[in-house]
Amino acid sequence: MKIVLSDDALNWFIEEMEAETGDYIKFFARYGGSSPLHDGFSLGIMKEKPDELAVETEINGVHFYIEDRDYWFFDEHDLHVDVNPKLNELVYTYEKA
Repeated sequence: MKIVLSDDALNWFIEEMEAETGDYIKFFARYGGSSPLHDGFSLGIMKEKPDELAVETEINGVHFYIEDRDYWFFDEHDLHVDVNPKLNELVYTYEKA
C-alpha cells in the first residue's frame, strides 16, 4: 500500500494546512460520512506526529502517513490524493494495490 500525492495536492497542504519541512500529516478513518471502500466511514486528515506508522510517504520534507490502527480502512488499496480545482478541495481515489 502506498500514498500518492499530486503536485496540486502537495501545494494544497502547504497553503491550506501550512505544511512545512518536518511536519507529519495523518490520513485516518473517521466515523461518519461515506467512502467508496466503507459506508459509514470517511477519510480524515490532521497534522500530528505518528504513534505507529503503517505507511509513509515523504515529499519535500513533509511526511504523509497512515497509522497501523487505520490501515484496515484502505482494504489493500493505494491512496491517491489530488485537488478539485473548482472547489479547491482534496479528492481521494483508491486503487487496488
